[in-house]
Amino acid sequence: MLRKKLCALLALTVLLCAVLCPAGADPEEEAEKTGSWSQINQSLARKEGWQRFVEDPSAFQLGEVTPRAGSAELSDGAWGTYPSLDGSTVCVPLAMELARQWLDLSEEDLNGFVSFSTTPYAYDRLTNLLPNPTVVITSKGITMDSEHPVDLVLGTGPNADERKAAEDAGAELVMVPVCYDAFVFLVNGENPVTGLTSEQIRSIYTGVTRVWSDVGGETGQPIIAYQRPHGSGSQTAMEELVMQGMNLSAAEQNFIADGMGDLIRQVGNYTNSRQALGYSYLYYVDQLYRDGSIRVLSVDGAEPSPENLRSGAYPYTVYYYAVYRAENENAKAFADWLVSDEGQKCVAQAGYIPLRDIAENE
Repeated sequence: MLRKKLCALLALTVLLCAVLCPAGADPEEEAEKTGSWSQINQSLARKEGWQRFVEDPSAFQLGEVTPRAGSAELSDGAWGTYPSLDGSTVCVPLAMELARQWLDLSEEDLNGFVSFSTTPYAYDRLTNLLPNPTVVITSKGITMDSEHPVDLVLGTGPNADERKAAEDAGAELVMVPVCYDAFVFLVNGENPVTGLTSEQIRSIYTGVTRVWSDVGGETGQPIIAYQRPHGSGSQTAMEELVMQGMNLSAAEQNFIADGMGDLIRQVGNYTNSRQALGYSYLYYVDQLYRDGSIRVLSVDGAEPSPENLRSGAYPYTVYYYAVYRAENENAKAFADWLVSDEGQKCVAQAGYIPLRDIAENE
């Protein structure tokens, strides 16, 4: 009996590896590709007072579930009309809210159904018509269709390399802004600096300014300026929005944080944390990875408040997009719904600043 149980367990393990690590894929690389949840330290459970805004959920639903041949444990499910999603870590709560609204999934199932591979991998899947193979509905023992390509990316916009890759692949990407946020700079709470100018930030990250005393900080303290890997959403914002064509000074490998949670931990808890400087998104810092040992800086004298984002006083406003291939009519319909009155209510309920707040104040 024990031998039979061990054989069954081994068979299930092999099947899971086949689903989660496609043939030819490196397991360590695949683990990295599904890393969004490792960069979140807050509960994203449905909040008290949650409301359903979708009046007719029939438009976007999952397809029929059919048993996988040779297995009673796992099943394949056709995606149906609900789009296959992937995206940036910062948009995981948005994807969870959308699934709550349309699919009425339990909180347990949402953690497996929303499986984001992070920004660069999401755009690679969208561009090359690749699936998001790690999406599961745990309570039903269902692994969703591992062949259906990603329909829509929720997150920061693609960088120049990702736009070029899409062009080379003949993929016309449509970017629909659905909400906005602040790109922010972080220091350790013990650092006396409370704000920087855009000019000072660029001077630091080009390697011209190297000590905190040059920007109002402590004498004798070198600036340890953290960065993110090229292709990550926050690195794209840093390169294109902040640096505006100026080259970032090369960072030592120890000062390149793999994930946004890693960066916040390093700025907050690094041995020489009073020297550290980093960057992220305000929503991420407030909602996804909270750390009481860091401080968000003002920039050009403005705090990253909703009012300053709306007025333009804070200089680094970013959008989160619904991005899809132009020929994908179903993804287009979903993106169009996201910017409708109903969709924007869902965006706001997930804690983001809806796009309509910009329109009302322009």
